[in-house]
Amino acid sequence: MVGCYNTGFALSGGFVKGYAHLGALQALFEYGVRPDIISGVSIGAVAGAFIADGCSPLEVLDLFVSREFRSFTGLTRSRGGFMDLDNFYYFLNENLSVKRIEELSIPLVVTATNLDTGRSVHFGEGEIAPRVAASCCVPGLFSPIEIDGDRYVDGGVLMNLPVSVIRGRCEKVVAVNLSRIVPDREYHHNVIGILLRTYHLMSHSNITHDRRIADILIEPDGLEAYGNRQLDRGREIFGIGYEAASKVLEHVGEIVFPKVDGVIRNTEDDGK
Repeated sequence: MVGCYNTGFALSGGFVKGYAHLGALQALFEYGVRPDIISGVSIGAVAGAFIADGCSPLEVLDLFVSREFRSFTGLTRSRGGFMDLDNFYYFLNENLSVKRIEELSIPLVVTATNLDTGRSVHFGEGEIAPRVAASCCVPGLFSPIEIDGDRYVDGGVLMNLPVSVIRGRCEKVVAVNLSRIVPDREYHHNVIGILLRTYHLMSHSNITHDRRIADILIEPDGLEAYGNRQLDRGREIFGIGYEAASKVLEHVGEIVFPKVDGVIRNTEDDGK
């Protein structure tokens, strides 16, 4: 049964590659496709939160591109990870206009992994900062985030492309997947490098079903060239996402989102 939303966006994890989400969103917006609901995991949840708060993709790009990775993290003595995300909490609270998910202008679903129960959890309400931080919390690298007595880590551990979270509630779902895996012998052969490479392989393996059930799937090429700390190369990565989405829309945009007099036709207007 079709849900109550016309168009949903599902945004994958991908760390610094998340700038490509913004580029893809910019292309979609220019084409006339905008989300009625957003489902995000990890960096996709970050992008989704700012878009749901009413920011444009270019505004979000400007907000992040001048910052350094270390401005969001801090070293911790916790045995649960090398770093904490306290500074990221502060950043989210300072730069979002609201504090709770249900107060956002566009409905948002944030996927995280409950480390205690071993299940994916999809937050559609509650404080934004801890839930988005939990969705980004790469296990081993960052200390788990505690919410209501349970410990949470990155949603990509179990679901790195959250299409199925909103599939039954939307007429159409556009998915942007940044977790493509390519052969790589150049990753850092230290604890963190191996940890991140293992995490990427693991998160890539759980997206097969969700890739298949999206109406439009955007998967930018060439993102493997960018390291996880290269926030300053955001405009390049943005461009890759923009180009990838533009190419997909050129081929299938009119099929999935037909236009009438140059405007995207809303299927809800047809009484569906």
